[in-house]
Amino acid sequence: MNNAQLGNAAQKKAQSVNQIPSTSEEIKLAARPVVSYSGTQQNELLAALPRQDLETLFEHLELVPLPFGKELFEYGSKLEYVYFPTTAIVSLLYVMEDGATTEIAVVGHEGAVGVSLFMGERATCSAVVQSAGYGYRLKTQYLRDAFNKGGALPQLLMRYTNALFAQMAQNAVGGRHSSIEQKLCRWLLDRLDRSPSNELKVTQELISIMLGVRRESITAAAGKLQDEGLIQYRRGNITVLNRQGLEDYAGECYKVAKSEYDRLLMDVSRA
Repeated sequence: MNNAQLGNAAQKKAQSVNQIPSTSEEIKLAARPVVSYSGTQQNELLAALPRQDLETLFEHLELVPLPFGKELFEYGSKLEYVYFPTTAIVSLLYVMEDGATTEIAVVGHEGAVGVSLFMGERATCSAVVQSAGYGYRLKTQYLRDAFNKGGALPQLLMRYTNALFAQMAQNAVGGRHSSIEQKLCRWLLDRLDRSPSNELKVTQELISIMLGVRRESITAAAGKLQDEGLIQYRRGNITVLNRQGLEDYAGECYKVAKSEYDRLLMDVSRA
């Protein structure tokens, strides 16, 4: 081997050594799942961003597993991350001092959880993963930096926030004026809109907690919907057999919020 070959071999060896992570931070970064453009398209907000704007976030986005029951943040806590679910579904919950819980909104692949545009902002509710899956995580500081640069992101987030408020408003109205059957239909449809199939893994106990009603009421309502051929319920699993029937049953409890949500999200996709 001549001197030139020896030099090339030494250079390649040095390069391979330099590529080995030497610090805990480098090891952590090396183990992080690769963020791809096609992967981010599974979240509608990220997909609506111009490609150049989206790629500027790649260095800071993390693809993370979101297991069932994981609490992303609790009421009053500092919002450190914003999450963009892809296959997971997250419940936004209000928890009373006595532990009573009510769901105020649900977020899936269409949105984001934990948006914080002000330094030191605190959570006004709790966020818990209700259907396991994945999502992208971004430190709120990076979100604020991108927001302050302008472009498409600020308008997308403001339109989405309006859509989320529309969902919360309709949930409040429905909680006051709808029957148990209508509430259950709307709750199932909200999940169906964010799920890849017509099967939902959920217990009647969890539904009763989310809706703030007695479990016996959910059992009776689910039995009625099953008798009418709208759903099939087995322990821990609900299969929707007739989606249109559920929508008709839910009435305004679902349709008003859905139409407003679709309109606002259509604006997002066009932005």
